[in-house]
Amino acid sequence: MACINSDGSLTSVAKFILRSLLKPMTEEALAKEVGLPLFRIRMSIREFLDAELVRQDNEKYVITEKGKEKLE
Repeated sequence: MACINSDGSLTSVAKFILRSLLKPMTEEALAKEVGLPLFRIRMSIREFLDAELVRQDNEKYVITEKGKEKLE
């Protein structure tokens, strides 16, 4: 399940995940926060990293300015 549609817009699940990353958290904490399986979070994080919507800070992930713009 992709988080980013072919037109560049975000799915509703992607928006939910990105909003949760307004505060840095690990993949495990994020999975618990949003109630999704860890494998789904890892797939989403990879997609967000490729699109530069999140960045990694040590073991935690946080939304970027580009990611925040996508939420608007």
